[in-house]
Amino acid sequence: MYCIGINAQLLSGEAGYRRAGIHHYIAQVLRHLPADERLRYLVFSAYRAQGTDPSVMWQEPRWPTGNRFLRILWEQTAWPLTARRQGIDLLHSTAFVTPIWAPCPTVVTVYDLSFIEYPDRYPPLQRLYLTSQTRRSCRQARRVVAIAGAGREDIQRLLGIPAERIDVVRPGVDEAFRPLPPGAIAAFRRRKKLPDRFVLHIGTLQPRKNIPVLIEAMARLQEHTLPLVLVGGKGWLYDEIFARVETLGLQDRVRFTGYVPDEELPLWYNAASMLVFPSVYEGFGLPVIQAMACGTPVIAADTSAVPEAAGEAALLFAPQDVDCLTQHISTILENSDLVAAMRQAGLKHTAQHSWTIAGEEMANVYLRALAENPTLVEESALVHE
Repeated sequence: MYCIGINAQLLSGEAGYRRAGIHHYIAQVLRHLPADERLRYLVFSAYRAQGTDPSVMWQEPRWPTGNRFLRILWEQTAWPLTARRQGIDLLHSTAFVTPIWAPCPTVVTVYDLSFIEYPDRYPPLQRLYLTSQTRRSCRQARRVVAIAGAGREDIQRLLGIPAERIDVVRPGVDEAFRPLPPGAIAAFRRRKKLPDRFVLHIGTLQPRKNIPVLIEAMARLQEHTLPLVLVGGKGWLYDEIFARVETLGLQDRVRFTGYVPDEELPLWYNAASMLVFPSVYEGFGLPVIQAMACGTPVIAADTSAVPEAAGEAALLFAPQDVDCLTQHISTILENSDLVAAMRQAGLKHTAQHSWTIAGEEMANVYLRALAENPTLVEESALVHE
């Protein structure tokens, strides 16, 4: 039996933007890692995802890794030393960066390369760290995991990693994201003081999400004055978003909820008239398939992996085309037949996305990485017998 050491330090138990897409992806994959007599898993994290298989064990670091600097220091020093002491066979860094020195082969997950494609949308130090260390980690890793086919192409194109070393493990949709009873939706609207119709955006407030374009489109709607609800915590470089709302005089129509608990998200999707997802770059775009699974129409940008997430079930637009976005919003508001067709297409499309499959595929990545070094496999088998 081989031991897989998994760095899941980006799991977070605190409310905030860190409990967004990456947290959700890591938590769901860990919950769906299959029981396999060849593998046992040791997850290093200060926060424990509930509902994992008994073969998934947890170890909380002694360091206060909620601090970003200490987390980086831990994963570069204490983690590889712990891995050597505990006889771990394979290390999986679930977010971009592996240890510079590791006592065994490594696997790294890369969600997107937006810090390379759109460097001006990141603080300089964050951009420098992610760019240099992600490139180095991918070159050293035995296997690289992307979360979409578009991401695999980006890793190959921008980092020079051969396609045969890159695996794709796509996200699934949790069963909580589904059409809810009208009574539950109505009660939620009353509790949150929401109108019958509103436009929804879910995502961290940061430049890559392209929220000012959505705000501009809301201002251009001539016959509709419905509200825009922005659900998500503050990330970085978000001042332009608030400034655009004030400049366009939309203070009464744009609502910032801040971070909302995970269990509330299905209600927000169900209550909304549509989800608009104008991001200029995504590794996948979880809100797209979550909204569709709730039966909510989606308008999304036609960039990076977003069309892959949307399939044939969304209306797409070029991310800077405000006129097209405005027209799409009006069309959904005025065409009930289109809404019904998009609802059915979205439900059919999201039925293909499974976290169970994602967990199984990740376990296969581990086995593939181990099998690429027969000497390691033979020695590890002797140690663990």
